[in-house]
Amino acid sequence: MQKATFLKNLLSLIIIALLFSACSASNARRKKTLFNSPTDNVTDTIKHVYVVNDQGLGDIYYRIKVNDVIAVRNLQDQEFGAVGGNTANRGVGANDANVITYPVDNDGTVNLPAIGRVSIVGLTRKEATAKLQQIYEKDQLKKPIIEVSIVNVKVTLLGEFSNQGNYLLERDNTNLIEIIGQAGGITKEADPKTLKIIRGDKARPETIYVNLNDINSLASKKLILQNNDIIVIQPTKSVVLGQKLQSFNNIVQPLLVVINLAVLIFTFTR
Repeated sequence: MQKATFLKNLLSLIIIALLFSACSASNARRKKTLFNSPTDNVTDTIKHVYVVNDQGLGDIYYRIKVNDVIAVRNLQDQEFGAVGGNTANRGVGANDANVITYPVDNDGTVNLPAIGRVSIVGLTRKEATAKLQQIYEKDQLKKPIIEVSIVNVKVTLLGEFSNQGNYLLERDNTNLIEIIGQAGGITKEADPKTLKIIRGDKARPETIYVNLNDINSLASKKLILQNNDIIVIQPTKSVVLGQKLQSFNNIVQPLLVVINLAVLIFTFTR
């Protein structure tokens, strides 16, 4: 009778521990995720896209700012842009190792080969390209095809992506799906309902929640990425629960060995 009561109590304790682990899966997932917010609970009910602290669409076309870094190439001349003045920084964010990049100085100008200083702050990539092409065609080159890249405009992917890290926004209107594609997609452990974009002033950021399971989410203009966006996706609750149960199992297994030994000793000493 005592043995039966002992085993019954032991089984009850194990069941209670398992239930406790299941109930705490959500909290465990939150602890594993970066940049948690009180509004993250919407991910369990979100249908398409949900925005907290909406700050509007902002500039669809990025405008060049002081301290930006640009690369300038003439697509008809591979040697153009491969040499430059003292202000150039070779290879900083450029895709082509032969391309030199140029910082935008505090006065809003950039110092470029052959034409010297040109004011470009406040211009979009397209506007800067047109301006530089006109100057080069007038002063130096015959029918140039100028390409301007802003090589420091980026987003950061963290969490359950195949490849986390910083990704350059090499052209205007780059959307979320394109960047996820560049990152190799999301992992099999990712929960598609938990993706969020943290945007704007980090003291009071705009947070955009996206349900990747629903194709209607793709229609939102909020998915056009902005400079310095942080994109985070969480693992599924089942993955976190599995990890928690594995940790629990690593603790329980040695305990069960001790308990089994105690039961054997109890049985043979009666």
